[in-house]
Amino acid sequence: MIADPIPLPPMPGQRLARGTARLLRSMDHAVLTEFTPVRGLRVDLISLGPKGELWVVECKSGRADFRADRKWQGYLDWCDRYFWAVDGDFPVDLLPEETGLIHADAFGAAITRMAPEIRLAGARRVKVQRDFARAAALRLQALSDPQAFIAGVS
Repeated sequence: MIADPIPLPPMPGQRLARGTARLLRSMDHAVLTEFTPVRGLRVDLISLGPKGELWVVECKSGRADFRADRKWQGYLDWCDRYFWAVDGDFPVDLLPEETGLIHADAFGAAITRMAPEIRLAGARRVKVQRDFARAAALRLQALSDPQAFIAGVS
């Protein structure tokens, strides 16, 4: 077995996000973590599929984490499909049945229940796709030239 060269993220939710992002990437989705579709909302993962579809995934590490999330219903207006990503010990009966379910760990994931598709309106789709592209480009630029972002040349 080949050791994973990337160290494990320290927080349980980050580990779920990593495994879920790997699943989505295997499905030909481009994935961003910690994305803000609109002021006041920050999703754990958003993915852009090969046909332009937008999926949002919230990673929940336990009952308390889920109960503390008061904003999740606001995320539904910013994606075509909405999922929860949880580990095998999570009490899935807490999760709304009209949402998707992904079981994950730090190394991978599987869709347990496909989320229903509720297509975004055209103008909203264009905004989210544009913001997704801009966030991805800025993150890539920050990796290739971190000094520019430290100096505030963004």
